[in-house]
Amino acid sequence: QAQFVENGGGSVQPGGSLRLSCKVIGYSHKDASLCWLRQAPGKERQEVAVIHSNGRSTYYPSKVLGRFTISRDNAKNTLYLQMNDLRPEDTGMYYCAAGPEWADCVNADVQYSGQGTQVTVSS
Repeated sequence: QAQFVENGGGSVQPGGSLRLSCKVIGYSHKDASLCWLRQAPGKERQEVAVIHSNGRSTYYPSKVLGRFTISRDNAKNTLYLQMNDLRPEDTGMYYCAAGPEWADCVNADVQYSGQGTQVTVSS
């Protein structure tokens, strides 16, 4: 059974940084596009970063472009999200997910996702 276990969330002041990690267990992810999704209170879950199975192609929506960086280490079965210059609007539950297709992630319509880790940005 596929498991996606997120870590690294927490509370941070505006302008701060956090690094999320996600351990992928029991899922053949090397050929899958992986992504991070975010769900703010009262809103739908949306994509914030996508990485292709090739490990090089990435996608970021404009609201996080230049501040967030997604990466993957297939040897360690781990997905990462480096978040810099955090803003209050970045607050939400962050989910690690597998498309498994690129379009699945870009459209936030994924096959598997974890339980999420909470990120709160406030002063």
